[in-house]
Amino acid sequence: MGVAERSGTVRVGGRVVAWRALGSGPPLLLVNGYAGTSSDWDPRFLDALARSFELILPDNRGVGGSDRGAPEDMLTIDALARDVERVLDACGIERAHLAGWSMGGYIVQRLTALAPARVQSLALLATDPGGPEAVISTREAWETLTDDSGTPRAQARRLIELLFPPGVSAQVDAEAGEVVAAGRARLSRGALRAQEAAIIAFHRKEPSPLAPEAIPSVLIVHGDADVVIPPANAALLERRWPGARVERIAGAGHAFMAQEPERVAALMRELALG
Repeated sequence: MGVAERSGTVRVGGRVVAWRALGSGPPLLLVNGYAGTSSDWDPRFLDALARSFELILPDNRGVGGSDRGAPEDMLTIDALARDVERVLDACGIERAHLAGWSMGGYIVQRLTALAPARVQSLALLATDPGGPEAVISTREAWETLTDDSGTPRAQARRLIELLFPPGVSAQVDAEAGEVVAAGRARLSRGALRAQEAAIIAFHRKEPSPLAPEAIPSVLIVHGDADVVIPPANAALLERRWPGARVERIAGAGHAFMAQEPERVAALMRELALG
């Protein structure tokens, strides 16, 4: 990408949480979703953001360079939020713009609720507000998302077909299927099950109320062809985060950042930088 990059780790309760950073400008903490690592973002999306921000990209617990920890260490969305807060500490960043995709959206919402003084703005990409009112995917979509059977290449093909609309998935698979497969081969089954349990628990508990002064400027972006986190959640997020700007991308699936990298990056720049 031609952008200077650095990386590091921070110890949290005896565990290692890994991160990498690239670009320059105001800090933007970008948190990936279920099974995703800091290396799995679409490079065009990162390149577009790195022109305007110092991107801080953590690895969630159990994936990439981050330890899962002992099985008795409960992996929850709140715990993942505290992990990424420690990454901000390690980078010497007091306040940052936050963005999260899918499960990453759960994490940054919880960090905003737990530590609002750390948050300058909040971008919620293909996510939902949690709690029992959230519109969850069909059982078929959930089972496809969490299916780690077969070869890594077979897993990659299933995942790409789930994340992208039919007219797009074949091209993505041809261009990136081997890269996705290599990432799938490195995943820990135990870590995946723990992340899945955290997602399920996040949807069983009502979100805690937000104090009006704790609500930053918020951007909500959703693809209207998303089958992983249905687009009806955009309206629920808007109710949860009053005053938020909502953008719906026609013909886009769950991983719309890879379909419209420049457009989504421009929306995030407009939110954060005006």
